[in-house]
Amino acid sequence: MKEIVVISGKGGTGKTSITASLAVLAGNNIVVADCDVDAADMHLLLNPDFAYAEDFYSGQVSIIHQDLCIACGKCLEVCRFEAVLVNNNAYSIDTISCEGCGYCSKVCPVNAIENLPRLSGKWFISNIKTGSKMVHAQLDIGADNSGKLVAKVKNEAKALAEKETRDYIIVDGSPGIGCPVVSSLSGANFVVFVIEPTVSGLHDLKRVYQVVKKFNIKAGCIINKADLNLQKTNEIKVYLNDEKIIHLCDLPYDENFTKAMVNGMTIVEYHQGELQNIINQIWEKIKSLV
Repeated sequence: MKEIVVISGKGGTGKTSITASLAVLAGNNIVVADCDVDAADMHLLLNPDFAYAEDFYSGQVSIIHQDLCIACGKCLEVCRFEAVLVNNNAYSIDTISCEGCGYCSKVCPVNAIENLPRLSGKWFISNIKTGSKMVHAQLDIGADNSGKLVAKVKNEAKALAEKETRDYIIVDGSPGIGCPVVSSLSGANFVVFVIEPTVSGLHDLKRVYQVVKKFNIKAGCIINKADLNLQKTNEIKVYLNDEKIIHLCDLPYDENFTKAMVNGMTIVEYHQGELQNIINQIWEKIKSLV
């Protein structure tokens, strides 16, 4: 079983659209893992049925038991996150602002404050339109520990792939270089960068590749909308050659990409043309490389 992770240095490069297209081409021989938990959107293209759902708890949050509280104000004095609210002399906790440090519960003279596991989101196992399965998740608004939720999604995807003897796991990673990206890369066999030919695109490629190098993972790059800025495309190719990153392909700008998304489809389903042929070649090349 091989794990392929698709990432980008920033959002909006076409990463998820391309990942979903690869998933469609792979058919039922894969498990898909949507690890972009902060802004998950692969479900818009793969039609999951959310067959299994489970709450995800991470960190802690404080609550004040009103029947025990004597309104002494000690919790308000020590909270450095402005999470303690007062309304008509009744004290409560703003769960979004609370960092779960538990200091307020330590100073409460009547033990009216309790720290509880924080509900941070949900994760799902779904049947998708390709006949395969997808593990995905949704982080709650204002919740942290997205790296831990990514790890949960990846571990469940691996277990599912092993159970159903699938050859590949395709992971849609988070944009950027933060904790969710690091968590996405753990255990990967091959990384695909999706980059646009812009000043920021080349800069972001350099940043995210520095992260990938720490993992010593073989990597390839797709330059999306490559024909919009040929000078910058050539600069990216020079960087790929210098760093020995495999240049997987150039994708031309094509409005059918957007039309496919509007119709809830991947480009390989929507349009029988150049893009479909190129992405099919990408998938065959990735399989040969891993």
